[in-house]
Amino acid sequence: MLIALIGRDKPGALQTRLDNRDAHVAYLKSSGVVSQAGPLLDDKDQMIGSLVVLEVEDIAAAEAWVAGDPYGHAGLFASVELIPWKKVI
Repeated sequence: MLIALIGRDKPGALQTRLDNRDAHVAYLKSSGVVSQAGPLLDDKDQMIGSLVVLEVEDIAAAEAWVAGDPYGHAGLFASVELIPWKKVI
Protein backbone atom coordinates (compact mmCIF):
# COMPACT_ATOMS: atom_id res chain seq x y z
CA MET A 1 0.00 0.00 0.00
CA LEU A 2 1.06 3.58 -0.56
CA ILE A 3 1.19 5.95 2.40
CA ALA A 4 1.76 9.70 2.12
CA LEU A 5 3.78 11.02 5.05
CA ILE A 6 3.42 14.74 5.62
CA GLY A 7 5.77 16.13 8.25
CA ARG A 8 5.51 19.77 9.24
CA ASP A 9 8.66 21.31 10.73
CA LYS A 10 8.59 23.07 14.07
CA PRO A 11 8.83 26.85 13.66
CA GLY A 12 12.44 28.00 13.44
CA ALA A 13 13.78 24.48 12.92
CA LEU A 14 15.58 25.01 9.61
CA GLN A 15 19.01 24.48 11.18
CA THR A 16 17.84 21.19 12.71
CA ARG A 17 16.70 20.12 9.24
CA LEU A 18 20.01 21.11 7.65
CA ASP A 19 22.09 19.46 10.40
CA ASN A 20 20.28 16.13 9.88
CA ARG A 21 19.63 16.24 6.14
CA ASP A 22 22.46 13.93 5.05
CA ALA A 23 21.41 11.22 7.52
CA HIS A 24 17.76 11.63 6.50
CA VAL A 25 18.53 11.35 2.78
CA ALA A 26 20.70 8.28 3.40
CA TYR A 27 17.78 6.73 5.33
CA LEU A 28 15.40 7.53 2.45
CA LYS A 29 17.72 5.85 -0.05
CA SER A 30 18.56 2.79 2.03
CA SER A 31 15.13 1.89 3.40
CA GLY A 32 13.80 0.30 0.21
CA VAL A 33 10.26 1.57 0.77
CA VAL A 34 10.43 5.20 -0.40
CA SER A 35 8.65 5.80 -3.69
CA GLN A 36 9.03 9.59 -3.77
CA ALA A 37 10.27 12.21 -1.34
CA GLY A 38 11.08 15.89 -1.07
CA PRO A 39 10.77 18.97 1.08
CA LEU A 40 7.68 21.13 1.42
CA LEU A 41 8.47 24.77 0.66
CA ASP A 42 7.09 28.11 1.75
CA ASP A 43 6.57 31.08 -0.60
CA LYS A 44 10.28 31.95 -0.26
CA ASP A 45 11.40 28.42 -1.26
CA GLN A 46 12.51 27.72 2.33
CA MET A 47 12.07 24.11 3.50
CA ILE A 48 9.23 23.82 6.02
CA GLY A 49 8.36 20.15 6.00
CA SER A 50 8.55 16.86 4.15
CA LEU A 51 6.41 14.78 1.82
CA VAL A 52 7.43 11.13 1.60
CA VAL A 53 5.46 8.48 -0.27
CA LEU A 54 6.09 5.07 1.29
CA GLU A 55 5.30 1.75 -0.36
CA VAL A 56 4.73 -0.54 2.62
CA GLU A 57 2.71 -3.57 3.69
CA ASP A 58 0.51 -1.69 6.15
CA ILE A 59 0.23 1.41 8.35
CA ALA A 60 2.29 -0.29 11.07
CA ALA A 61 5.21 -0.55 8.64
CA ALA A 62 4.86 3.16 7.85
CA GLU A 63 4.86 3.96 11.56
CA ALA A 64 8.00 1.86 12.00
CA TRP A 65 9.67 3.75 9.14
CA VAL A 66 8.80 7.06 10.81
CA ALA A 67 10.27 5.83 14.10
CA GLY A 68 13.63 5.27 12.39
CA ASP A 69 13.81 8.57 10.49
CA PRO A 70 16.74 10.77 11.60
CA TYR A 71 14.51 13.85 11.29
CA GLY A 72 12.20 12.36 13.89
CA HIS A 73 15.10 11.50 16.18
CA ALA A 74 16.27 15.12 15.91
CA GLY A 75 12.84 16.47 16.92
CA LEU A 76 12.35 18.34 13.64
CA PHE A 77 8.64 17.80 13.15
CA ALA A 78 5.79 19.58 14.90
CA SER A 79 3.41 17.05 13.36
CA VAL A 80 3.48 13.94 11.19
CA GLU A 81 0.48 12.60 9.26
CA LEU A 82 0.34 9.17 7.64
CA ILE A 83 -2.39 9.06 5.01
CA PRO A 84 -3.21 6.11 2.72
CA TRP A 85 -2.75 7.30 -0.85
CA LYS A 86 -3.80 6.00 -4.26
CA LYS A 87 -1.64 6.78 -7.26
CA VAL A 88 -3.74 7.73 -10.26
CA ILE A 89 -1.18 9.39 -12.51
